[in-house]
Parts: sequence; C-alpha cells; structure tokens
Amino acid sequence: MTKAVPTLADIPPLLKAEILAEALPYIRQYHGKTIVIKYGGNAMVEERLKESFARDVILLKLVGMNPVVVHGGGPQIDEALKKIGKTGTFIQGMRVTDDETMEVVEWVLGGEVQQDIVMLINHFGGQAVGLTGKDGGLIHAKKLFVPNDQKPGGAPIDLGFVGEIEAINPAVVKALQDDAFIPVISPIGFSAEGQAYNINADLVAGKMAEILKAEKLVM
Repeated sequence: MTKAVPTLADIPPLLKAEILAEALPYIRQYHGKTIVIKYGGNAMVEERLKESFARDVILLKLVGMNPVVVHGGGPQIDEALKKIGKTGTFIQGMRVTDDETMEVVEWVLGGEVQQDIVMLINHFGGQAVGLTGKDGGLIHAKKLFVPNDQKPGGAPIDLGFVGEIEAINPAVVKALQDDAFIPVISPIGFSAEGQAYNINADLVAGKMAEILKAEKLVM
C-alpha cells in the first residue's frame, strides 16, 4: 500500500507557523528568481517520491520563484531498450546511441518520462509544459566526440547520436515563465539539419542555469 504524501493541511498549526517563519527569509531572497532543477531518472522510480517532487516544484512557483525542470531518464531508457532486445552501452559515462537507440531516447524522454512529470505537476495544481530542444529552437546541438583514453593521440570516439550543446535560445522558456508556467525540459538537442542528439541531462541543466542566469542550480 502506497503511503500518502503529507500536505500542509496535515501539519499541526504550531509546526506550520514555525516552518513558514523559518522559510520566509529564503522566500524573500529568491522571490522572482529562476531555480533550475535537474531531476534524475533514478529519482523517478517510486510513486511517493515523484508526487513529493511535483508538490515541491509547485510550492516554489506558488511562493514566487521560477522553477525550470531539466529531467533525465537513464533507467527508463534501459527498460525500454530491454523490451526490444537491446542492451545499453556506455563509454566514459556516455550512452552509445545508434539510430534505433535514438528513437527510443526520443520516445522515452520526450514522451513517456516528460509527460509523466508534466501530468503530475498539473494534477497537483501546477501548470507545466513539456519542451525538447526543437521547441522554439531551444537547444542547438552538434555531434559529440570523446577523447580515446585507450589510445592517447588516437582518433576521437564517435558515440553515434550523442550531442554537445552549441547554443541555447531561452526565449520559449522565458515566455512560459512570464505566463506562470513551469517548463519541463528533455535533454534532446537538434542540429541545424534537424538531427536529434541525446545530451547528458546534467550538462543541459548546467548550461540552462547559465543562460537563464539562474540564482540556483539544484541537482
């Protein structure tokens, strides 16, 4: 049986007052500021924690902050690959991404995982909108090559459709923030030719925080 997530209504009045008194200076400090939150796939495996995350993000928005969620989904991608008989391969912590794997990545990150996060936030009273790199030209990417550690001086390793960020256009994110929405971003970038690239979510979150001049980056 899943334990219910406590809400403000479940907290005794005295404790609630103490919590709010302690939080007030931080609410004032970060009011109107952008907070980029990287939400990893390993934190999405328990329903109670997912619901708690959604409530926390909504609370940040309600007290006047501007949360931007960048999510991963490694375990979910592995599970989807397993269903089609593929095993994930990693080099230097990066997922080797062929054509078939890239299709799975787009379906899982830009579809299943992202929509699950958006629906949870909306269910608990927030207003979330899902984005990938192609929306509003958000994430411009190019193919990533990694150094060959096994053969120093050798040719760089081609990981397939793994990308690095060339540029981020924050216009669509800012427009959503101005309209009181919570952006939920999948780490999929696109080249000028329209090719999709799988990008490490930590890197996307870090670059997004830099471009948006975020006050905090929460991993």
